[in-house]
Amino acid sequence: MSFFTNLFGAANNGLVNGPQARLAVQNGAILLDVRTPMEHEAGAIPGSKNIAVQELVARIGELDPTKSYVVYCRSGGRSAAATALLRQHGFQNVADLGGVGNW
Repeated sequence: MSFFTNLFGAANNGLVNGPQARLAVQNGAILLDVRTPMEHEAGAIPGSKNIAVQELVARIGELDPTKSYVVYCRSGGRSAAATALLRQHGFQNVADLGGVGNW
């Protein structure tokens, strides 16, 4: 059973809302901002790690597949793509917050 299934049950389908994301981070999940570095510098959720979705494949070695991740972007499109990409690379505990405003 995955980290997120344990935390929220099977019905979340990998999507989390703000309170769920905050709870996951409090329980050790890593917050991953997949916006550009410029967007991240302009305003990010404190404590988030920034790897732009365009760089994710090249930088995937910076991430630990045994850890849990909550992924976000500006509006949800890039976070959905990044979540799928991480899962394709064997990351099992990945949740999609969608846009930063959902925090």
